Amino acid sequence: MTTVETGVPAATGQSPLKGWLAVLAVTLGIFSLMTSELLPVGLLTPVGTALDVSEGTAGLMVTVPGLVAAVSAPLVTVAAGRIDRRIVLVVLMGLMGAANLASAFATSFSVVLVARFLIGVSVGGFWSIAGGIALRLVPAKHVARATAVIFGGVETASVLGVPTGTFLGDLSGWRTAFAAVGGLGLVSLICMLFLMPKIPAGRSLTFSALPKVFQGNAGVRIGIALTFLVITGHFLAYTFVRPVLQGDGVKDHSIGVLLLTFGVAGICGNFIAGALATRRLRHCVMGISAVLTSGMVLLAVVDTGVLSAGAVLVLWGLGYGAVPVTFQSWILDAAPDAPEAATSLYVSAFNLSIALGALFGGFAVDGVGTTSVLWFGAALTLLALFLVGGARRTGSGARP
Repeated sequence: MTTVETGVPAATGQSPLKGWLAVLAVTLGIFSLMTSELLPVGLLTPVGTALDVSEGTAGLMVTVPGLVAAVSAPLVTVAAGRIDRRIVLVVLMGLMGAANLASAFATSFSVVLVARFLIGVSVGGFWSIAGGIALRLVPAKHVARATAVIFGGVETASVLGVPTGTFLGDLSGWRTAFAAVGGLGLVSLICMLFLMPKIPAGRSLTFSALPKVFQGNAGVRIGIALTFLVITGHFLAYTFVRPVLQGDGVKDHSIGVLLLTFGVAGICGNFIAGALATRRLRHCVMGISAVLTSGMVLLAVVDTGVLSAGAVLVLWGLGYGAVPVTFQSWILDAAPDAPEAATSLYVSAFNLSIALGALFGGFAVDGVGTTSVLWFGAALTLLALFLVGGARRTGSGARP
């Protein structure tokens, strides 16, 4: 949830260099948090085996923090009140680091779930404040660029942090991967503590602004619906991509490399979408829906080896890497007069969709079969294609 910090001068009393160092510290923090939230995607099987739970149950490691983050985004912002925003961010980052270290040493799945709950609090609270903090750190002419850099931490975590964590887990064990992310969070804590200036609380976004922007803006409603369909569909399938690949005969040591390939493709997709979304926003959304649907269906029907699975994951990664920047652009384009309120709805919808995707995917894996998540996920992303097509015919939503 993006906090509206109004009436406070940007980057008062500090050099542009120090402001940008503070921006980078916040970016490292949000990268660490989002990597932490999504890390179990590549580690479901080893964690489930070590702690004696099914892969569907292990998916709760993604569901729990997603649900908690969706709720904690507005609650933490309100609870923070007039506290120095630097202190709030540092405390939330410390909570995340401690929770990951607790996961690394956990001997039962219940302990892991408690730690994942705390990570959800950290993700929702940190993202809610960090989203609007750029104007407090850099001169006004650099605010848009600094905000893009901070949100780049979200995108990079989704497409690169998780595959890297999975690769590390394959090399040294899942506990090492959790400990490494916790350590990275503590590094970002130190960076924020020493590089960020004191940031007195400004005026926070009120709850009353949220229903107004949702009820009165068809473009925002469509954007939230698209976010729900695409993100839920993606994580319904992607949360269980490891057991899917294992079921196709891909060896454990190759899965980390394949997910890293997915991540690299995602970064490329992010830059491609960044160039296209400014001119062809609606077409970009339609392309994302088509590419994601194709990737999931291909993985379901093709008898994959390492090379063919890698090719499909490149396609899938290109599609998902384009999602954050494109959908954020849709939301901002639909509500130019209320960007903060609209973005807050988007953040909550994004995290809630992560949770629901992992939850429903767990039910599908345990009740129907592992491959079923690909079909269910593809069905949701295909619905998004019809939704944006319908919005085009009715003239609703964002620009072409």
